[in-house]
Amino acid sequence: MRYNERELLSLARQPAEKAAEILMRLPKKGSVLKKRLVKLVVNFLFYFRTDEAEPIGALLLEHCRIAKEEENVFSISFIEEPERKYCFECDSEEQCREWIEALKRASYEFMRRSLIFYRNEIQKMTGK
Repeated sequence: MRYNERELLSLARQPAEKAAEILMRLPKKGSVLKKRLVKLVVNFLFYFRTDEAEPIGALLLEHCRIAKEEENVFSISFIEEPERKYCFECDSEEQCREWIEALKRASYEFMRRSLIFYRNEIQKMTGK
């Protein structure tokens, strides 16, 4: 995917729909859980070192699968590369559930389906 680095950095500085310091493991072999500031902005999940202002990475939440792994753990994998899994460990079961719901609602595809659903509901109610 092509992107403009300045625009992506600008987006990372926008107010987050959800943000927290949680443990994260990258899909690299031998990767360990590290505390990261994770920030959801529109349909991007940015992750930062806890003491830095610039993101060290971003995940575009399109064509991905968000799954509950263990009690306080969820993962993000992508349809094109299902074996590459980003894992996140939360402080509580509730926090984990909140993150999963927020991430599922963040994709363009979810918003598109919601728009179509509500348009149909309005049409049924108004006949227009």
